[in-house]
Amino acid sequence: MTLLIIYSSTSGNTEYTVDVLAKHLRGSSDMEIKVQRVEESKPENMKDCDILMFACGTWNSVREGQLSPGFIKFVSVAKEFDLEGKGTCVIGLGDDRYFYTCKSTAHLMQFAREIGGKNLLPPLPIVNDPYGQEEKIIKWGDKLLSAIQK
Repeated sequence: MTLLIIYSSTSGNTEYTVDVLAKHLRGSSDMEIKVQRVEESKPENMKDCDILMFACGTWNSVREGQLSPGFIKFVSVAKEFDLEGKGTCVIGLGDDRYFYTCKSTAHLMQFAREIGGKNLLPPLPIVNDPYGQEEKIIKWGDKLLSAIQK
């Protein structure tokens, strides 16, 4: 079983979240965990896994509540891809000083659904810095493992 995590991170918060989760999953299962920055990933890479995870912070640049520029580019290129019912899951980060705190989760879930992904569990929202939220990340990882075993 292979999990591919495609993520975007500029401040390091999403990367830290993914690192905590990947370390936990590697220690709790025999699943192969692949981690790729979205800027280095290609839509074809989504074929090389059993489960696909997207992780991105919420951007508030031109409009509040958007995906990162790297994910916007990836989604535009990958929108014709067909996941054929492959299991998907999402991590979204955001800052509570904005109205659309973790809106990236909704964008990523919609994208996964539009390309034929099957959502395995509710997304993991991380509000503000992930430091100090490791237990929340690990518990969500355990829920992911349970969902995969079903």
